Amino acid sequence: MSLGPLMVDVAGRSLLPEDRDVLEHPLVGSVILFSRNFESVPQVASLVAEIRALRRPPLLIAVDHEGGRVQRFRQGFTVLPPMRALGRAHEANPVLAREQARRVGWLLAAELRAVGIDLAFSPVVDLDYGVSEIIGDRSFHRDAAVVATLGIALMAGMREAGMAATAKHFPGHGAVVADSHVALPTDRRELADLDADITPYRRLIANGLPSVMAAHVVFPDVDSLPASLSARWIGRILRQDLDFRGAVFADDLSMAGAAAFGDIVERARLAWAAGCDVLPVCNDRAAVIRVLESGVLEPEPVRALRLARLHGRGFVDAGSMAALLASPEWQRCRATVDELLRPPPALALGGEGA
Repeated sequence: MSLGPLMVDVAGRSLLPEDRDVLEHPLVGSVILFSRNFESVPQVASLVAEIRALRRPPLLIAVDHEGGRVQRFRQGFTVLPPMRALGRAHEANPVLAREQARRVGWLLAAELRAVGIDLAFSPVVDLDYGVSEIIGDRSFHRDAAVVATLGIALMAGMREAGMAATAKHFPGHGAVVADSHVALPTDRRELADLDADITPYRRLIANGLPSVMAAHVVFPDVDSLPASLSARWIGRILRQDLDFRGAVFADDLSMAGAAAFGDIVERARLAWAAGCDVLPVCNDRAAVIRVLESGVLEPEPVRALRLARLHGRGFVDAGSMAALLASPEWQRCRATVDELLRPPPALALGGEGA
């Protein structure tokens, strides 16, 4: 059975019978885990093993694990800094910051691979314009060249640890105030003015970027549909102009940013027609069932192959995390994270006559 286009969630910390029924459907190809699915390292490793045992090839298993505010698994995992910490480090020492980004990427991926997770939706390569209520310190920097440099380094570290990177949120979420989880953001800039936002994607693609997540942001100068549902953004700009050949994820189709464009079946149809390979429908099992029963999705071998290429590499067993934590590379990378998390020294106050 090949991997289908739907990405779904599961209810709790082990699989329920209804979870298994959904995960065995041929239109399902991947699973996203949330904080509610996590209690401990052994528990989440067991849940991942349950999911992987259901299908051949195994379902892809993903999690939002960026660092900072967005890190679903914490107890037993390294608590990672927000990516802005790497941007600040780059301002002080660009060469050191690139190595620090590589180490953060390696550590992020290695710990997730130790419990069998295939994908972390990272890095965020949105530019920090200082206006977005949802991006903020998730972004490396305001400067596109810095974002691209650090994104490439983080991706390289993830690759070394056996994990494919997913750059998000294409073509850019940093210049809009609204949060697409709860509203529909609109960016009224013309396409020519988006070159800086697209620059990190162009450079990551040139360095072998495996996957991209498209944003629920409307750019009226380009299309009346959000990028996640737009054939112009996905099929023409991303696939043709940028020559991207990896997998494309839509952002969660249950989010309010997509809700203005029809019911869940229509949103899935639009995203699939636009060229998205993976259609996440999260935290709404009834919506998942409606899409599965709708008949609007027809699996395609080329798209299934793109997903199969995202499976994590490296042997994983019950002792993987313990062995990882004892390794010299983990210890080096953990020291780097500790350094990035350390508060900057307070500015010395001048005395009399200063």
